[in-house]
Amino acid sequence: MSARTVLPAAGPLRGRVAVPGDKSIAHRAVMFNAAARGEALVRGLPSGRDVASTIAAMARLGARIGSTGPGSVLVRGCALAFDRAPGSIDCENSGTTMRLLCGLLAGQQGLDATLIGDASLSRRPMRRVAEPLARLGAVIETTDGHAPVRIRGTGLSGAEVALAVASAQVKSAVILAGLQARGTTVVVEPAVSRDHTERLLAAMGVDIAVSGSTSHAAGGSSVHAAGGSTLHAAGGSTLHAAAGCRVQVRGPSALRCVDVSVPGDPSSAAFVLAAAAIVEGSEVVVERVLLNPTRLGFLEVLRRMGADVGSSVEELVGGEEVGTLSARFSRLRAFDVAAGEVPATIDELPLLAVVAAFAEGVSTVRGAAELRVKESDRIAATAAMLGAMGIRVDVFDDGFSVHGGTVRGGANIVTHGDHRIAMSAAVAALACADGVTLDDADSVAVSFPEFFDVLRRLGA
Repeated sequence: MSARTVLPAAGPLRGRVAVPGDKSIAHRAVMFNAAARGEALVRGLPSGRDVASTIAAMARLGARIGSTGPGSVLVRGCALAFDRAPGSIDCENSGTTMRLLCGLLAGQQGLDATLIGDASLSRRPMRRVAEPLARLGAVIETTDGHAPVRIRGTGLSGAEVALAVASAQVKSAVILAGLQARGTTVVVEPAVSRDHTERLLAAMGVDIAVSGSTSHAAGGSSVHAAGGSTLHAAGGSTLHAAAGCRVQVRGPSALRCVDVSVPGDPSSAAFVLAAAAIVEGSEVVVERVLLNPTRLGFLEVLRRMGADVGSSVEELVGGEEVGTLSARFSRLRAFDVAAGEVPATIDELPLLAVVAAFAEGVSTVRGAAELRVKESDRIAATAAMLGAMGIRVDVFDDGFSVHGGTVRGGANIVTHGDHRIAMSAAVAALACADGVTLDDADSVAVSFPEFFDVLRRLGA
């Protein structure tokens, strides 16, 4: 753990940059190909620790994964025949690894595995994935609702599972278990969450039906089934509708390996765009970034604030839109984020709170209790961070209100080892009257090891 001081920008931020590969897609590209039949080349992997945890976990389960160069691996799959006695599998800090493995391993009859993690991951709730999987017959034991998590693979039967909270990780775990279950499994979400699992499984030959969301294709088209089966997107409500969506999959179903070129992470790009929006005179472009609509909630909020931001889809890669994002300095006004928008903005909410500090008026986020159980309590950590910089933040059980004003800086920020809190504070520092000191700058390596270098290239 090392401290770092971030100084106010001496001038505008300008330039074109790339960001690390998207973690959500990278996790799934490695994990699903490791479970499939054949071999696949996965390129563009981010260098952060989380995806390395997934690679190590899948290798421990018997997949053969070898490096072919920086950010590139060749995966030879197990065809859903994993090592039945892998012992303890260390997921380190990666909640995606742990929760998706719960679903993937639940249907492996005769398997006995224990998923462990670091101190931070061991505080995150795991009963929320164990209980829905139990509806299919899974045998999963948590430790007072947390890790370590013991999985005893068994035969599963399809069922309809209604999730209490919209969560791409929990939804994905149930879908992965459903691939191995007898009959039809239906997952019902109260709001739309990320759909990377649905898109990639369709490309890998799985017939999977989605209804209640227009994030895939207007009018029920199946444009996201490149090279595989169809992802049926039957019309429905808008991206942020509270009605949510239904995902249906029939098992047992086999997977075939598919090459994946991982696009840039929009959650990482958000920090660059936010910095440009608040540092006077700035103009930046982020190239080859994922533009999946379920990941661009932060962009919609920035537009509501009056930010000059743009997006341009340039290609489809593995069923995912990929293109360019841009932002210029703008005079900003306050925003509100309601519960239905939270799944599409969840990772960027601390950053949006920072942007709100530079806006005119009071910005409010509600329905985001999920922030309490991330790598840190991000509601409390965000309020403390901005409070140390002289900004008033009202805290609720499920969100916060930020009163825009003069952001002084000149503070020591406790990051709680949380990469998003550290990067959000660093962005704020660029437009502060004085710099800020982060107590743990190393935490950014979880998702964006190049973060400080990217800011320097832009002129910070």
